[in-house]
Amino acid sequence: MTRGLDETHQPSRTSWVASANGHPDFPIQNLPFGVFSPPGGDPRIGVAIGDQVLDVRAAVALLDPAWQRALSQPILNDWFAHGPANATALRRRLSTLLSDPAHRDEVEPHLSPQAEATMHLPARIGDYTDFYVGIHHATNVGRLFRPDAPLLPNYKYVPIGYHGRASSVRVSGTPVIRPSGQRKAPQADEPTYGPTQRLDYELELGLWIGQGNDLGSPIPIGEAGEHIAGYCLLNDWSAREIQAWEYQPLGPFLAKNFLTSISPWVVTVDALLPFRRAMPPRPAGDPAPLPYLADPANQASGALGIALEVTLTTEVMRAAGLPPHTLSRGEAAAAMYWSAAQIVAHHSANGCNLQPGDLIGTGTLSIAEDSGLGSLLEISEGGKAPVTLANGETRSFLEDGDELTMKAWCEVEGAVRIGFGTCSGRVLPAR
Repeated sequence: MTRGLDETHQPSRTSWVASANGHPDFPIQNLPFGVFSPPGGDPRIGVAIGDQVLDVRAAVALLDPAWQRALSQPILNDWFAHGPANATALRRRLSTLLSDPAHRDEVEPHLSPQAEATMHLPARIGDYTDFYVGIHHATNVGRLFRPDAPLLPNYKYVPIGYHGRASSVRVSGTPVIRPSGQRKAPQADEPTYGPTQRLDYELELGLWIGQGNDLGSPIPIGEAGEHIAGYCLLNDWSAREIQAWEYQPLGPFLAKNFLTSISPWVVTVDALLPFRRAMPPRPAGDPAPLPYLADPANQASGALGIALEVTLTTEVMRAAGLPPHTLSRGEAAAAMYWSAAQIVAHHSANGCNLQPGDLIGTGTLSIAEDSGLGSLLEISEGGKAPVTLANGETRSFLEDGDELTMKAWCEVEGAVRIGFGTCSGRVLPAR
């Protein structure tokens, strides 16, 4: 199907839910999905509208009977499998219910404050894959270890990725218990075991897979975008010295599988339509994508105009009532060498079967400027240039008690701003 702008995107559309009008994240033009529990209740699907959440299970009688079974589940997997045409139709129905005052009496009883909700993972994650499509991050990190050749020869031909650990993906707010593992100091003869001293974050977007594909049947690049149900924020927490010791020859393992945090709301592909843009042109001399990754439509509108921000508070800052310190501000479109559709097409190119509810990370999204770096490894130049916070504290890597928060939003002339909410985690001591 071909998705396009419709009445749900109109800037003039407002909601009878007063808090939605002018809300920085969840106006009626957004309508992201999540899974929540009201006080004393069990998990169910919800939709964010302003500072409220619509209980979809409770309101399911107002929706198409063909959708009711999937939308009554405590996870979004079955709904994701319904595909893009149904996703667009449900968005239009919800937008009508929440904008037309004629529906207020029947819908309002199914609203409750987000502040009272407990958020859960949106889906049962069968598989989690993390990519490495942020070219500036790949270059910066490569330069730390290979100053003369920071990017390996395959980077501009292959969307690089590795299989992560689905069992340790958790929703925003889950504490970050400092991991332990083997690490070897550069001058040491042997490794030691203990808590990481170089705990880091990685600013990423997460892609939720909607309809999957059969084993042995690759997803063509021209159809790959239709297999994405939506997006979230993703923090790929990383223990850097453990990573440096273990990652060769098979890649990250204990350095990353202890926790991955995601924001709870799934911002749909339809909601992001006004903010899509052309993929940045490749630098002169870079190879063109191989045919299975090349698509004119993807080149014309495959990039995501999503602003990204990372802030930090320490125990000392919170005790003093100080505001968060901004570590970086950047944008996804300026960071991604490969598009979301290219990630999906490549993932399935060998016949790998993607399934509804699978999660894919983009990899760290750093921009070319120092103001938009997506990890402390880059910001502190591997620990050589500590960050000085507003209160005089310094950080090369995260310390116990530090709380990191990621935010993302889309803003462009002629459209209403929408946001992703937050993805946060506070570091606790090793056990």
